[in-house]
Amino acid sequence: MRTKENTIAARVDRAGWGRLAGELDEYGCARTPRLLTAAECAEIAGLYEQDGLFRTTVDMARHRFGSGEYRYFTHELPAPVAALRAALYPRLLPIARDWAGRLGRPAPWPDDLDEWVDRCHRAGQDRSAQILLRYTEGDWNALHRDVFGDLVFPLQVVIGLDEYGTDYTGGEFLLVEQRPRAQSRATTTVLDQGHGLVFTTRDRPVATKRGWSAGVMRHGVSVVRSGRRHALGLVFHDAA
Repeated sequence: MRTKENTIAARVDRAGWGRLAGELDEYGCARTPRLLTAAECAEIAGLYEQDGLFRTTVDMARHRFGSGEYRYFTHELPAPVAALRAALYPRLLPIARDWAGRLGRPAPWPDDLDEWVDRCHRAGQDRSAQILLRYTEGDWNALHRDVFGDLVFPLQVVIGLDEYGTDYTGGEFLLVEQRPRAQSRATTTVLDQGHGLVFTTRDRPVATKRGWSAGVMRHGVSVVRSGRRHALGLVFHDAA
């Protein structure tokens, strides 16, 4: 039985956001405690076969994005997906605003997620960007950024839905930072089942001798060595 203390919103609230903010500053990504139970992960992964839940399916090899497949949900999000997005946005918002301040950028994100999504729609970004991904042996995802229009929220979250080492091997999450006048720096993360990874959508503030600059970052997935890997991607702006 799910108690008030064990809801998705409660788990998000207990994630330790001070620590997460510090890791995001340092690395551009931060791993959360468990946000979904094994049963909830299986429930979400099982949605992949329900065509009516998705607006489109993308074959990554066809578009030269890598190899594998993902599906964009419609705006009628399944309850656990909607609950995660609603609980995460207010926790990410202070970090987003702090980063914008350091970079001297506007911070157009209101307190209310629905209001922000409405602004996206009025600007022509009216397609859901919530993603359910599936990789099988040999699949991978090329380095990229999920920027779908002029309105961008600077943080997003991916949640592992399968058990690493049992359901699949390989398939580590990759985050690569392009550093000014230096070699790129990569971070790899295993997505344990039910745990999330918060990461930057396109860049993060980096301290330099001249002040703050934007460290450009891209993300992807290494080659899956065996098994099948599902992940849930939560993006806080919609697509044009």
